[in-house]
Amino acid sequence: MKSENTTFKKISITFTLVTAMFLSSCDTLSQLSKALDLGTPTDSEINSGLKQALEYGTSYASDRLSKEDGYLGNLAVKIAFPEEAKKVENTLRSLGLGDLCDQVITSLNRAAEDAAIEAKPIFVAAIKDMSINDVKNILLGADNAATQYFAGKTTTSLEGKFKPIIESSLTKVGATRYWSDVIGRYNKIPLMTPIDTDLSKFVTQKAIDGLFYEIAKEELKIRENAAARSTMLLQKVFGYAEKAKE
Repeated sequence: MKSENTTFKKISITFTLVTAMFLSSCDTLSQLSKALDLGTPTDSEINSGLKQALEYGTSYASDRLSKEDGYLGNLAVKIAFPEEAKKVENTLRSLGLGDLCDQVITSLNRAAEDAAIEAKPIFVAAIKDMSINDVKNILLGADNAATQYFAGKTTTSLEGKFKPIIESSLTKVGATRYWSDVIGRYNKIPLMTPIDTDLSKFVTQKAIDGLFYEIAKEELKIRENAAARSTMLLQKVFGYAEKAKE
């Protein structure tokens, strides 16, 4: 009996060591999922997995951009002078009015940051409305398939939600006044073609563009980086998508 117990203990210790070595070599959920056969996900799993990923990605993008400097501190989405007003900025800076131009830029980005958080419920509604065919097409589609889906389904709603918030914020942070000062001074310069830009429309569009840019980054991350798939369900669903595209 003692010999049997000793043998059993040795087997248990050996199994534990082998398991530990295996798990240490699979030091991420990604590696572990590849080592295991997770099988083909059901339609229900695909639906749940993709929607889970999209809710996280859109929520994360919205939260990040709505923080102070979410736009202003992110060079990829920072809102600058409208293209037609670049000459305005350059001229005013050359005249020593750089601080005024900086105030305009800061106020435009603050307005976008105020509006960004309002995107979350719009995206949640769009995700809930997805059919299983929508889900499969997104999962097996291009790397920006989800972003393109959102652009088609939510842009109008985002514009309607963002614009009044941005208009209010532009007034609150002084952007309207700063902009009027900038354009007013520029338009008084002799021989210059007067500029007339719909500021709230411009900032609204740029805010939405920035939002989709960040969502596209999150989408690409979970498609290409298995370590970003934080649950076994996401590993299974996106692992299946990778194999299906091979």
